[in-house]
Amino acid sequence: MGIFKKDPLQIITFYSYGKANHLYARGRAIDDEAIDLSNKGLFKLMINSFKRFKTDQVKNTQLTLTLPDGRTFKTITDSKGYFLIDEQVTGLELLANDEGWLEYKISYTRIPKGKTVNKNNSFLGEMIIPCDACEYGIISDIDDTILHTGVVSRFKWRLLVNTFFKRAERRIPLEGAAEFYHKLHKGTTGAKANPIYYVSHSPWNLYRYLEFFLTLNDFPKGPILLRNFSNIFKKKRGEKPQKQKEIIQLLEMYPQQQFILIGDSGEHDADIYIEIAEQFPNRIKAIYLRSVKHEKRMLRIKGLFEEYKSTPALLVDSSKLAEAHARENGFIA
Repeated sequence: MGIFKKDPLQIITFYSYGKANHLYARGRAIDDEAIDLSNKGLFKLMINSFKRFKTDQVKNTQLTLTLPDGRTFKTITDSKGYFLIDEQVTGLELLANDEGWLEYKISYTRIPKGKTVNKNNSFLGEMIIPCDACEYGIISDIDDTILHTGVVSRFKWRLLVNTFFKRAERRIPLEGAAEFYHKLHKGTTGAKANPIYYVSHSPWNLYRYLEFFLTLNDFPKGPILLRNFSNIFKKKRGEKPQKQKEIIQLLEMYPQQQFILIGDSGEHDADIYIEIAEQFPNRIKAIYLRSVKHEKRMLRIKGLFEEYKSTPALLVDSSKLAEAHARENGFIA
């Protein structure tokens, strides 16, 4: 009856980013649990949520990445099944499309004994190479910035309900966010293809769920940068949040690029963004923080922004206010 049938293997590739001479590909090799993101019904939602966090990783296994021009690169998954290919490579811009997206294929170099693989052992991945003509990049938080999560609710119960018991297609994007992001993506001329990067404290287990949400709600395509689930409970004293590390890596990857940072006033975005703006002078064009319904936190952020004058920093109630500021300052048409 298939009860004891073994799941086939798959490779989940994460949208990533690189440069004309820098290949940077990330993903994870795991068993294919056949998660259907459109499944309806509470029981099926609970099963899917369980599957997302109970992953059977394929550890210490060699993978082969193949570029469109035939060049290949080897990597080995770690103890959690994650892989990273971080190589200096020439001519990558010639393989990208008009918006800078480069497609590659990745496969198991050898199928582990006793396992099978779907899709003929070939999985598609993509990374963006921002064009030289880009005006700026956009780095956006996800939780309560473009997606209602309830992260500031008492004991975070709304966050748990929304994450585990709501289908991605029932999650509500914050009003006007997608339209605003498309205007930022197009820039002042409508043809700049400014890159957008999405960052979150969520674990990589939610990658496909968040990717599905962004696509379903017509947000511009961009790398989605999350963190390892196991690291959520292992933060060392004084260590920077993973989201902050990812943003710093982006600024270091593109030293000539300026950025707009978008977040919310619910948790630590204000502190992280101001610290980054101070660490990288003249690199941050503006900081937009969406207001949340938490009086004490709102008062703290307002006080913080009143004292901070180095970079334009706005606390906004809607995307329209951020859009108006972006237009006045020549960020969008």
